[in-house]
Amino acid sequence: MRFVADSLRFSIDHALRDRGGINEVRRRSGGHPTHFGIRVAFNLTESWGHYAFRVGARPQGGYEVQREECYVFRRDREQTHFYDVESGRVARSTLPAPPAAVADRLYLVNASGLDAFRPIYDALSGIGFYNLNPEAIRDLQPPDPGDLLKRDGGNAASVLSSLATRSPAFKKRIEQYLGKVVPGIVGVDRRSVGPRDTLEFRQVVRGAQYPWPFFASNMSDGTLRAFGVLLALFQGTGDDVPRRRLVGIEEPEVALHPAAAGVLIDGLRDAAEHTQVFVTSHSQPQPRSARR
Repeated sequence: MRFVADSLRFSIDHALRDRGGINEVRRRSGGHPTHFGIRVAFNLTESWGHYAFRVGARPQGGYEVQREECYVFRRDREQTHFYDVESGRVARSTLPAPPAAVADRLYLVNASGLDAFRPIYDALSGIGFYNLNPEAIRDLQPPDPGDLLKRDGGNAASVLSSLATRSPAFKKRIEQYLGKVVPGIVGVDRRSVGPRDTLEFRQVVRGAQYPWPFFASNMSDGTLRAFGVLLALFQGTGDDVPRRRLVGIEEPEVALHPAAAGVLIDGLRDAAEHTQVFVTSHSQPQPRSARR
């Protein structure tokens, strides 16, 4: 799924090179097959269907998109949109004047300028998979539009600020979950430090009249990872259309004690009411009754 998103958002060449080339992606083989394929079924608000492509290896590490197809079935009327592309040529399509195709690019990028295929492009290219890095969240960050959280959380301050503007209720929900993971935390906000941004956490300290502020540089890895996971989950809430239709979290329980991991599982379930959530983990969650 991350390969599909990277291929659409950047290019298939970038996605292959980022993974060591096509020979690594197709899993080395001394013979056949020399290709790999991916097929994704989608079920959106206004349409459903599937998107698929097959990429073949060529000499000296080259590749070509051998075949690509997208079929879109509208819910509001009996209408179907589709295209079939073979080796850089549009073989079949419902489009009266289909855009040109090339063998080293996914055709859905070209078709995304058309109303029939734009929702599919937005849904697949907007998939976000996260492996949150506490160091990236801790470092001073350059200003960012804050539309989508980066894979490592390196623009967390900007994304939090954007969420606070459009949906303060969900920002508060992140703070409430974080306060259960790390007792005493009552808030977190973006703060500017010269030309850069950072996160400021407010935590209740025994004997102090008011919560103390702590920059991200003072917070533990577990706290920053938990915050990053929660921000990834709730970043798209509050809009008419979710910014991330699917969010994948790699090992959200890392660096957290078991009780805190249980709270985070509740956050995952809560977020699943607003967006589709994938989680990879080497741990087996305890039953809810055991956590109580």
